[in-house]
Amino acid sequence: MPVVVVESPAKAKTINGYLGKDYTVLASYGHVRDLVGKDGSVDPEHGFEMTWEVPADSKKHIKAIADALAKDGELILATDPDREGEAISWHLHEALTKRRAIKKDTPVRRVAFNAITKKAVQEAIANPREIDAPLVEAYLARRALDYLVGFTLSPVLWRKLPGSRSAGRVQSVCLRLVVEREMEIEAFDAQEYWSVRATLETPRGQSFEARLVTLSGKKIERLTLKDATQAEMAVQAIESRDLTVSSVEAKPGTRNPSPPFMTSTLQQEASRKFGMGARACMSAAQRLYEAGLITYMRTDGIDMAPEAVHAARDAIKDRYGGDYVPGSPRMYKNKAKNAQEAHECIRPTDMTRSADDIKVSEGDQRKLYDLIWKRTLASQMEAARLERTTVTIGSSDGEVELRATGQVIVFDGFMKVYQEGRDDEEASSDDKRLPAIHEGDAAKKVAGAYKADYDKIAEGEAKDDLIESDAPAKGGRLSKSGAVLGQQHFTQPPPRYTEATLVKRMEELGIGRPSTYASILSTIVDRGYVRKEGNRLFPEDQGRLVIAFLSNYFRKYVGYDFTAGLENELDEVSAGDADYKSVLERFWRDFKAAVDETAELRITDVLEKINEVLEPHLFPDKGDGSDPRLCPNCGMGRLSMRTARSGGAFIGCSNYPECRYTRPFGPPGMEGEQTGTDQMLGVEPESGLEVWLKSGRFGPYVQLGEATEENKKPKRSSLPKSWAPDAMDLEKALQLLSLPRQVGTHPEDGQPIETNLGRYGPYVMHKRPDDAKPIYANLADEDEVFTIGMNRAVEVLAEKRANPRGRGRAAAKALKELGEHPDRGGAVNVMEGRYGPYVKWEKVNATVPKDTEPADVTMEMAVELIAEREAKSGKKKPAAKKKTAARKSTAKKSTTKKVS
Repeated sequence: MPVVVVESPAKAKTINGYLGKDYTVLASYGHVRDLVGKDGSVDPEHGFEMTWEVPADSKKHIKAIADALAKDGELILATDPDREGEAISWHLHEALTKRRAIKKDTPVRRVAFNAITKKAVQEAIANPREIDAPLVEAYLARRALDYLVGFTLSPVLWRKLPGSRSAGRVQSVCLRLVVEREMEIEAFDAQEYWSVRATLETPRGQSFEARLVTLSGKKIERLTLKDATQAEMAVQAIESRDLTVSSVEAKPGTRNPSPPFMTSTLQQEASRKFGMGARACMSAAQRLYEAGLITYMRTDGIDMAPEAVHAARDAIKDRYGGDYVPGSPRMYKNKAKNAQEAHECIRPTDMTRSADDIKVSEGDQRKLYDLIWKRTLASQMEAARLERTTVTIGSSDGEVELRATGQVIVFDGFMKVYQEGRDDEEASSDDKRLPAIHEGDAAKKVAGAYKADYDKIAEGEAKDDLIESDAPAKGGRLSKSGAVLGQQHFTQPPPRYTEATLVKRMEELGIGRPSTYASILSTIVDRGYVRKEGNRLFPEDQGRLVIAFLSNYFRKYVGYDFTAGLENELDEVSAGDADYKSVLERFWRDFKAAVDETAELRITDVLEKINEVLEPHLFPDKGDGSDPRLCPNCGMGRLSMRTARSGGAFIGCSNYPECRYTRPFGPPGMEGEQTGTDQMLGVEPESGLEVWLKSGRFGPYVQLGEATEENKKPKRSSLPKSWAPDAMDLEKALQLLSLPRQVGTHPEDGQPIETNLGRYGPYVMHKRPDDAKPIYANLADEDEVFTIGMNRAVEVLAEKRANPRGRGRAAAKALKELGEHPDRGGAVNVMEGRYGPYVKWEKVNATVPKDTEPADVTMEMAVELIAEREAKSGKKKPAAKKKTAARKSTAKKSTTKKVS
């Protein structure tokens, strides 16, 4: 019976239910191979040859598949229908072939389905194909590019900017978007402007609001009324005149539904409506797909299968009636540039099932399914019909003209089911509904209409955050009757990105692809380059630092056009129109040259360049004409960014060491900033010495007393990385200064056991009387230095002694005992090593091949591995031990048998 391999156990369970007992369905648990995690795994000098390894977790999954193939002998690769899915199938084929689980006569079929339904799965099984080589090559190209950039650029960053590393090839470009948006916000110069509106009433007693659009023949634009004086004149001009409706214009209009979801629009809408991050969105969508409820969720296509369109139209008619079904199906043009990677839109597999009809208990999945179901049905529904009305109101002398706009929904159409969210939260005035208004009607001003609004402005409580909070009385101008209000505003900088708007911007620029958006966003947040507050993205100073360096020395490689162009080249590889090694060769040639150019850069030059680039952020203008980079401590040195050997950056004075002013990297006055002056935390009770919190070249530290002639080196202790300087108090400082801490005496030898904080973190130390050197065992947590007890300390030290190189790991154990060496004697065992299993015989350790399970190693194989290892090490092979005649006879027989 055929062995079907998919990525996840959930998917395997669903598919197994459709295929039945005639198939064995197993999961690979994602990728089964990865590049070896060290430099050189992609070799540009030898045709970009790539070195792969099977991680330990994947070996058991490969073995399970190989064992099943040994019984069944037919393999069906049913991984996801995209580039990553194709790559997983290719890796499986390669790994199983090397393991000899796939032989020359083993039938291997590749099947793909866009939805996990019984019909889709059975049709795919009936129509197999070969592994798509261009898609695999596109995967290899992307993997090689990301690897080469990471392993080549990170060392450059580390050398020039200690503590920094590359965010990634595409991730760095995404980070640049966030950083540049923040710089736009910081450089933004707000402009004051005023708006004027009036509340009016029809002869039938119905009120409506209108805004001033013309004053003294001049059209009022957004920035026309620049100050309170001009606003006051406009308010009085309206107050002093009688107003009449001069025209009423009603125009019919339609609003069409949005297309069904693809990956990027699903992530954007989930963020807008639910505040759901891209990673959470894709995780919920993955589970819905594996449960057979939606089609594949990594797609850049918006077209829908004909049978799905008809099913949607039938569902609409059954639920909402024939009026909501358009005369002909709606067709949406696929925006994907590469047809091979474009799939059907994201839609329900069964249009008749709403969120109430499915068995899903997890909240995010239910909400997301509801969103997908509604959007899909709405995309095939009739347009909404509207009536847009524009009312013009003016004075008889033509000095004043106001306008009111609104709309009436004549037929709700698709809006009965779904409306797309907005990135801007302000509602349009066009959405307001107007009362019945006729041309020639008198427009009477409604006395006191804005009294409450004005009171809020005057008290600084207005919800409009553009009102001057420090001078609220200037924030508004109210007419004598209270019917006309002038309100102060300030122009606003562009908003910070949300995950939704950042994905949208990346999509517009052609950066990234559907399967990468979530991981790109996760990477820049997880590495501490960007932080999320609410749903907004803020760049951290480390992120600014990296982008400042890359933008000056690798500008081409964080360029939007270059990155988008490279994405297009990779799409051509996917389509079979370009050779992936040629793409890699062109990239590597120029990139390597750019890296080599940085070799001669001096760190001081790099830092000064970054000082210039980040000057508006690090040293903002004080507004008094003084030099923002002048040291506030000594008044002579200039402030600049510096790097510490321990990693990270800080701001220091050029007059060091005479002036020791420092502050954290970032603008002055930031939360948690150290002023540069020392802070006394209190007095140590026993000695009466003052305890100080100081900031040095290598970060914050505490010190007991000051340096004197008698005590030139007062006791100091650096703050652990997890301890914030602004949270330090006397108790914590004394804890640090008390180190090393004596836990007690070892129960076996009576020697002291101590804990301390060292260069490589917290540790426990003990020295036996006969030890040449003390034993140091790492501790998992910094707080354990102050809390660990005797029992735990003895246990940690014992583990360390058992395996000194393993940082507390237990001694290696035999995974399989093979017996005595057949020719030379001595035990031969398969051992579990730090870097994988190996064969051990006397002093020879021979690595077991990566595609071989320890349980499969035989004595014959072990002897061969031992001989190869000895040959490589140059050791002379000892003569075989003498054996009895009987033993020689047995060996001879077995050899003869093998030859025959």
